[in-house]
Amino acid sequence: MTPKWRELADKLAEQIKRGEYAPGQQLPQIREQVAAGEGSKSTVHQAYKALEAEGLVTSSRGHGTVVRERVPLKRLGIARYDKAKWRDGDEVAFIADRVASGRGYRRNEQTQTVTRVVAPPEVAVAHGLPEGAEVYARARLVKEGDQPTHTLTSYYRPEHVEGTRLVDPTPGPAGRGGGFRVLYDAGYEIDHMQERLFARAATPDEVKQLQLPPGEPVVELHRTTYTAEGTVVEFAIGVHAASRFAWEYDFKVPDSAKDGEGLR
Repeated sequence: MTPKWRELADKLAEQIKRGEYAPGQQLPQIREQVAAGEGSKSTVHQAYKALEAEGLVTSSRGHGTVVRERVPLKRLGIARYDKAKWRDGDEVAFIADRVASGRGYRRNEQTQTVTRVVAPPEVAVAHGLPEGAEVYARARLVKEGDQPTHTLTSYYRPEHVEGTRLVDPTPGPAGRGGGFRVLYDAGYEIDHMQERLFARAATPDEVKQLQLPPGEPVVELHRTTYTAEGTVVEFAIGVHAASRFAWEYDFKVPDSAKDGEGLR
């Protein structure tokens, strides 16, 4: 059975999404929810903590539990990399997230700097490069309006991207279709990728850059992108404000026994 606190959290989340509780509005106090028959003090407290963890509300002494000004963006999983979006259209990954979230966007909400640097150790390992080898680092800061949502730095081998738009520091996506389209046009069509996620405390620099409230963690993403032949064409590290995204994955459940192959 679904716990009572989860039922209450889901009910309140739906009311928030429908606009019954507006951004900036305070939810009923715990004692009011108890009096209304929504559960015990512990049940309501757990429900409110779940809503806070999901980024829908904030809680503080003296202000109670308040609906966030903006609900989290959907951060799509597999669907954000659909080739039809960037190969045949112009919907780069961060724009795909905005479209799925029903939110507007401007292409200049992604800024970037491009530098040629000595590959950090984990980048060298991902690309199979020797110590001291150089890579291009394409660092982006992505905002929604004036609020930063995440950073993403992609590392490329020079021989894959030299002379392409990926080493052009002009702000915004790297032309129509973004970076994956640039790689495709250069003969490096992406085929599969691995994403790893880590939740951790933010560094002081990240707190400042992402304009994080006190105590908010970040989600660090490591993405390795391969061609069908297994060549690594991008290794990326992203740092996301935890409360500004809801990570969403939709996929077919595998059956390795039936398919005759192991799982990655």
